[in-house]
Parts: sequence; C-alpha cells; structure tokens
Amino acid sequence: MPDVLITGIDQVTPQWLTFVLARSGALTYGAVTSFDLKPGHGNWSTNSQLNLRYQVGSQGTLPQHLFLKIVNTDINGESFGDSEVTYYTRDYVGAAGVPLVHCYDAAFSEEKHHYHLLLDDLTETHIEAAEKAPTLEYGLALAEGLAAMHAHWWGMQRFTTIGAVLPNAGQIQRFVDLAEAGVGRVLNRYSAELKPHWPGLLRELFAKHPQAILGRTRDDNGFTLIHGDVGQKNILVPRDGDKPVYILDRQPFAWALTTWLGAYDLAYAIVLDWEVEERRSLEMAVLRHYHNQLLKKGVRDYPWERLYDDYRLCAAMCVYVASEYFRSGSNEQWISTWLLMLQRSLTACDDLDCRALW
Repeated sequence: MPDVLITGIDQVTPQWLTFVLARSGALTYGAVTSFDLKPGHGNWSTNSQLNLRYQVGSQGTLPQHLFLKIVNTDINGESFGDSEVTYYTRDYVGAAGVPLVHCYDAAFSEEKHHYHLLLDDLTETHIEAAEKAPTLEYGLALAEGLAAMHAHWWGMQRFTTIGAVLPNAGQIQRFVDLAEAGVGRVLNRYSAELKPHWPGLLRELFAKHPQAILGRTRDDNGFTLIHGDVGQKNILVPRDGDKPVYILDRQPFAWALTTWLGAYDLAYAIVLDWEVEERRSLEMAVLRHYHNQLLKKGVRDYPWERLYDDYRLCAAMCVYVASEYFRSGSNEQWISTWLLMLQRSLTACDDLDCRALW
C-alpha cells in the first residue's frame, strides 16, 4: 500500500491501519479487523479516537486506542507548514526524555493543504494540564521534558543542520507588530482592568524590548528549536501523579518564532497560565531544575545568570502573546482569559524587574 494522506475520516480502513501499524513495527503479525470511532475537533483540526480490534493471533504491541488528527493547514487567514509532522517524525527521533506522544504515522501535503497524525490515545491515563493545579513535581517534570527537547538542538551549530535559523530583525518586528496591534484595543476598552502604571509599561515595553531581544540574537548560546505554544491545553498530565507529561500541538503560524531562546517555552508555560502566587512560589525551583537538566544533557558555557536573564526577557515576551489575542477584535467568550494572561504577564514583568533588561 502506498503512503496515504488522510484528509477525511472516511479514508480510514482496517487495511490502512494494518499497513501503517505494520510499517511502524507495532503490528508484527496479523491484521486490524475493525474499529470503533469517536469524532471530535480542536481549534485547527478535526480528530477521532479509534478503538481497534485485531485478528486472533495478531502479534506486536497492538495499540488498542489511537488518536487521529487531521489538519487543514490554511484556514481562517492563518497557515501552518509541516512543523507538527516533523515534530514527531524527525526532530526528536532518538532523543532521550522528550515528552512526545508516540506517533505511528504522519503525512503532510503542501499542495493539498493538509496533514495527519496517528498517535497513541492517552485519554484513559492523562488530562490537559488546565484541569489540575500545578505542583512543584509537575513543574520539575515539565522542566525535564523541555530541557530534553532544547538540549537536542542547542546552539546554531546544531539547529542549522535541519535548516533552522535565528530570526532576523524583520521577523522579530513582525512578531512584535502583530502583538502591538492588540494593545490599542486593550487600552481603549480594558484599561480599568490594569494597574495604574501598566499602560505606561506596555508602551515602554513595545518601544524598547524588541531591541533587547534583537540584541540577544548576537550570541546563539541559549537558542534552540522551540515548541512556542506550551500552554496548559497543549500539555497532558497524568490523572494520578505528575509524570510523565506530554507536550502536544506544535503548530506555529507563519509569523511565529520557531528558533528562539529555550527559556521562552518555560516562561510561556509558567507566566501565562499559572496563578501569580503559584508562579512566585515555584518558578525559581523549576528554573533551577531546568538549568541543571541542560547541564546534564551536555549544554556548556550557559551559566545560571544568563538563563535567569533570558527567562526575564521571555517573561516580557508573554505580554506579546497575551496582547496578540486582542488584535482581531474582542471575542467576549475569551476576554476574561486573555485579560488574565495579560495581567499575569505584566505582574511577572514587575516581579522580575524585566524593565532593567532594556
């Protein structure tokens, strides 16, 4: 059977499942005879949970529960490339400790504007991180997973081997400009939700911070391939306990920064989604653990002080993330969530004295 790009669930057959599972090594003898299907959807995808049945005598790991994700890569004015496919099939193959769900099959077509992924379905054992309050143990597990991912592509000598490059001034400014488009709406409609000094901080940050992060690109130590969207809905945590965690949905938009400071992924997870007091209580221990894990995985000449400043730079970038949500207008359903993210980010800028970096 040739490679098949799945663009609709009607294409999924027992024969196709047999083929891809055999090719992946999960089915060494026998066949899939039938499956049950439960449809669903994500922000940018349609998906289905598949419960498989096998021919008697089949051999292999024989996964029973699979998750099929089908993505239209050009929708609502936004576009994706093959990043999520390479996330599972190329970027971390052979890397120990990376927090990825096992992938059995993936295909991407630029011409057809689609890709699909066939993954383990972890519904029985895991839930979204949004459904549990963060603990220190969870934070340490997240730090370990991110350190494993980041160390694998640490520095320009590594990430350029797959065509990744440091963003230039134009790319950085585009990222900032998209976020700044939301600031006016925030100040015009929601200034009452901000502390008195925050409007001035917002203006100062967008005026000065971009030059600080551009200047940081003059030294590639600290830069790596990043996920870029380590929000609590993209992290799976165990229903019981804190390990293992999994990071999903690396789907960068065309304007996103995909090669950046590794500290950005950690700041994104902690600053935007954790309650302020949880962050204040846990972030330094988590950041220290991340640094220790980088060192254990071979990262050199990256002292704690440099990581701490990089984290502060990236905590300020969380203001960009929160502001960008407002650029297309006000979706009342999400306003409270976006405002909370902005408030948390600006509070982190205060707590970490991020202004001192620019």
